[in-house]
Amino acid sequence: MRVVKRLDEWRAAAEGLRRRGRTVGLVPTMGALHAGHRALCDAARERGDALVVTLFVNPRQFDDPADLARYPRTPAADLALALEAGADLLVEPTGDAMWPRGAQSVTVSAGDLARRFEGRDRPGHFDGVASVVAKLFAVTGPCRAYFGEKDYQQLCVVRALAGDLGFDVEVVGVPLQRDPDGLALSSRNVRLSASGRASALGLSRALVAAASGVAAASALRERMRVVMEDAGVEVAYAEVVDPATLAPLDDDAAGPARALVAGLVEGVRLIDNAPVEVG
Repeated sequence: MRVVKRLDEWRAAAEGLRRRGRTVGLVPTMGALHAGHRALCDAARERGDALVVTLFVNPRQFDDPADLARYPRTPAADLALALEAGADLLVEPTGDAMWPRGAQSVTVSAGDLARRFEGRDRPGHFDGVASVVAKLFAVTGPCRAYFGEKDYQQLCVVRALAGDLGFDVEVVGVPLQRDPDGLALSSRNVRLSASGRASALGLSRALVAAASGVAAASALRERMRVVMEDAGVEVAYAEVVDPATLAPLDDDAAGPARALVAGLVEGVRLIDNAPVEVG
């Protein structure tokens, strides 16, 4: 596995892989790697891609400086997981390399998909995501890019960005990974105490409740909210949306939908989602 930090090395290495007839499989991460990230790597390897993993904690997608400061950083463990996953290239760019003009650097607007849910509660978050992903795609070049369905709204934003801006990138969604108790894997989970983790299970249980039977969208929202509140989660939202547009569904809707939940436990913001049926 080759490790690079400079953008010119990164660009040249990716191009070298393509010249050898390989399709580049890009797995963008902010480090603190876990089994969910490993699933992204495995998905790329299963398709025969040359695996390129990026590690960059992007400050521009944090609306709260304190949240950025608390974000877990585990560089030695990240290196070991990338090596074990069979990465061909590990990219660890510096902040100055990614944003040479700092706060004055160009920003990509994430558009309407980013104006609700996580985008509403975390102003500027998805513009930061869109800006860094656009740079990742530009430097890497033609590739398949793997994103987890755990961050479902982010996945929708990235797909829209790739299509709207004409990147030669196939965005691949990888199913959400869970711990045996049902909690969605997240780098933020390490900040939970044992009791906090027990409360956090209210998110996944809310989704199980929503998927337990077909009902009108408003009824599913109420099911989820009750379960989360009973578990001690400070509910940010419990929503049922169109799987492609993320538009909230009314009670006339019928068919496949996506349930999205978010909440605070011990000051840690957690999100989860699952497919459901409305009708």
